[in-house]
Amino acid sequence: MTNVSEQAAPSTSAVIPGPPGPSANTSSREKGRYDRSIVEGPLRSAVWKIAWPTMLTNIIGGLQGIVDHALVGHLVGFTGNAAIGVAWQIFIVVIVFITSLFTGMSVLVARFAGAGDEDKVNRTVYQAFLTAVGISLLIMAPLGYVLSPSLLDLVNAAPEVKTEALPFLRIMFLFSTGMLIFFMLSGALRSAGDARTPMILGIAMTVLNLVLNVILIRGLGPIPPFGTAGSAMGTVIAAGLVAVYSLWKLWSGAWVVSIPRGPRGDGFGPNWTIIRSLFRFGLPTGIQGIAMNIGGVFMLAFIGSLAQSAAAQAAFAISYSQLFSLITWTSIGLMGAAAAVAGQNLGAGHPDRANAAVHVAARFGFAGAAFIGIFFLFFPRQLLAIFGMDEPGVVEIGVQLLRVLSVSGLFIAVALTYTGGLQGTGDTRSPLYISIISQIIVPLSICFVIQQTSTLDPIDIWIAILVGHATRCALSVIRFKQGKWRGIAVDIEPKAKESAS
Repeated sequence: MTNVSEQAAPSTSAVIPGPPGPSANTSSREKGRYDRSIVEGPLRSAVWKIAWPTMLTNIIGGLQGIVDHALVGHLVGFTGNAAIGVAWQIFIVVIVFITSLFTGMSVLVARFAGAGDEDKVNRTVYQAFLTAVGISLLIMAPLGYVLSPSLLDLVNAAPEVKTEALPFLRIMFLFSTGMLIFFMLSGALRSAGDARTPMILGIAMTVLNLVLNVILIRGLGPIPPFGTAGSAMGTVIAAGLVAVYSLWKLWSGAWVVSIPRGPRGDGFGPNWTIIRSLFRFGLPTGIQGIAMNIGGVFMLAFIGSLAQSAAAQAAFAISYSQLFSLITWTSIGLMGAAAAVAGQNLGAGHPDRANAAVHVAARFGFAGAAFIGIFFLFFPRQLLAIFGMDEPGVVEIGVQLLRVLSVSGLFIAVALTYTGGLQGTGDTRSPLYISIISQIIVPLSICFVIQQTSTLDPIDIWIAILVGHATRCALSVIRFKQGKWRGIAVDIEPKAKESAS
């Protein structure tokens, strides 16, 4: 459940045409609602201002996931760890597609905030909220519940793993609305320049989640132990409570984004022009997320075909899904920062600042991945012991994977920041094509060829992941440096001319 110049740029902005209104006073008042240092101040500070709260939130959230796995590992066993890892891999495939709408929303919000257009920011956020909630309740919940057993069969989950994973997966599908609202509002606030409020919400949700999971996984007093299912219950309850509070704040207008009301709003029903814009920019990102995670699901299928499948799945769930997330989630924070700063500066008419901001974010990402990678390389056994992993076969596979990931993390950290730069400026199609090549074609081809010509071992799968990450990094950097994102225009007015990304 987001780089070189620090010189202040000119303060002129290219305001995107909107509905008529009191121009001079309104423009001044609306621009004052947003943090103008993002488009006018030092770039390192602008990137870091958006990045560090998101990175901290993701690290804390990752640590909460680590605690969950540690509890499940000690109380249920490594089959519980494997169950959570397999279930999350499936669930993320679906939820990433839904949250792709939030990428489309973030593109629009950042551009409109950079231009100082408060009305368009708020209208975009509200329509993204309506669309995401409708899809989650009417499509995701019923289909997810019915199809969960078949999805677990698809990834070759061992029978004992499937027994633990099925209730976890069904709970997550049925009660995911709160999580989606949190993701939506976090993306909207960050794109508008406020990264601290999502950080506070994220920390609150993590603390609630941790407390609930300790109670529900192991039981307390009259509350029985729910085991693996308790982890899912704690997650959805915590997200739901935070979502209710967030909606109240959104309605009250206390945040930098709010629910629009008044003569310039669209009412409380759907605005199909805005929703089409969300899909225009968000759908490629959704397909990209599905491509990446389908690649992960098929990779799990290869892992499930190994002689030591249960041990390899458990090692993958801890080493990749949990420990490697310390790199990916911090890099996603930087990806969000690169997207927000680049998008706002492009909206304000400063494409060179947008370009430089992404390079700054990439440097931060590389340094962070290198620091975390040192622990993967030199202390892998100690890290795995945190999760109660003491069976020699599981430990050996996990150590092997962590050492490969110490290098792979460098590539993925840089790739994610340049992905953020592309998406934040409106080029959401290029990351889609890059992901299909790097997350599906390259690693799965390597595994398939080895499986057909020889014996597929765990190290072959880990190397295939590394090659895929390196490919994604190279292609993302090359595409961003081509600079075609500079000419992408966005708007939400019915008659606005849209340029294809």
